[in-house]
Amino acid sequence: MNSQKIYLDHAATTPMSPEVFEKMNPFLTDTFGNPSAVYAEGRAARAAVETAREQVAKSLNAHPEDIYFTSGGSESDNWAIKGTAFAMRDKGRHIITSEIEHPAVLNTCHFLEQFGYDVTYLPVDQYGLVSVQTLRNAIRDDTILVSIMMANNEIGTIEPIKALAEAAHEKQVLFHTDAVQAFGNMPINVTDLGVDMLSLSGHKFYGPKGTGVLFCRRGIQLEALVHGGEQERGARAGTENTAGIVGIGEACEYADRQLSANIEHERKLTQYLIDHLTKMPGIYLTGHPSQRLPGNASFYFEGIHSEALMTALDLAGIEASGGSACTAGSINPSHVLKAVGLDNEQARNALRLTVGRENTLKEMKQTVSVIQNIIKRMQ
Repeated sequence: MNSQKIYLDHAATTPMSPEVFEKMNPFLTDTFGNPSAVYAEGRAARAAVETAREQVAKSLNAHPEDIYFTSGGSESDNWAIKGTAFAMRDKGRHIITSEIEHPAVLNTCHFLEQFGYDVTYLPVDQYGLVSVQTLRNAIRDDTILVSIMMANNEIGTIEPIKALAEAAHEKQVLFHTDAVQAFGNMPINVTDLGVDMLSLSGHKFYGPKGTGVLFCRRGIQLEALVHGGEQERGARAGTENTAGIVGIGEACEYADRQLSANIEHERKLTQYLIDHLTKMPGIYLTGHPSQRLPGNASFYFEGIHSEALMTALDLAGIEASGGSACTAGSINPSHVLKAVGLDNEQARNALRLTVGRENTLKEMKQTVSVIQNIIKRMQ
């Protein structure tokens, strides 16, 4: 990472850790065999894939047979939702999600609506929390799936996933959660949470881009999205990305090992940002004040558009975001901020600062100072 830059957009992506790169490198060069091949190179690749599967499973307290490798969080979300919808269309065509989900979930639901599926989009409160009772009230006889994210990518709010999953299971409805932002930032135990499916993305926790995981509990029938060979136990065709899979396995193991230290470090830095920035007039925290990811500090600024603010920060060497990286090119205000009660103007004045392992308190102090100076110039 460039020492002259302060990188505060870890919710968008993280730098690959040296440990992950070191594990991946042999499978990009010397050990290049196809995992389906029966000779030595192929067997070595197959063994590496299965070791990674075990690493991921251990980090989630899951069984290795419940772990499927994908190209990222978006594919995992698509597979969980479309796969359930297609496999269970004879049972029902009603899906429940929330208004603040990632586009990978929302746009998948919009896609299914074109084919006769009915989707209920649950509202959230001012902090972005989904009500368990609201979910209970929304479940119908033809409901087949509930998909609620574990933690929001824009405002950092952590949802009551265990209680929401229990509410779904009371009516024998499957429950999926997008845990892309949560993994590596909070403990995740799929057995304790009771979720049926869970999505991960490697590049959000210092692993390689283009890698993902879908945890799918044994016994659940999912329609395949990619047809061809018999890879991933016949559920997802295509030659495995051995190096990427090795990378996400190592990233999961490292994240699990460093979880407590990572949470403590990120919370300390984030709290400094929140404490000092919200003391300034016209800066307000978005998301839940305490039930939030340790590395997420999200705000809206009265009278200052996020585009102007981010440009000024970039010129000062600070890399941040106005919200989700997946909607950064949109001219529309954030759907998440509108869902929590902000108007269009306020939703266009957002700033998201997300810290990581390599950030320091000195950088946080510099960031606060830079923002103070920017606001003085813009007011």
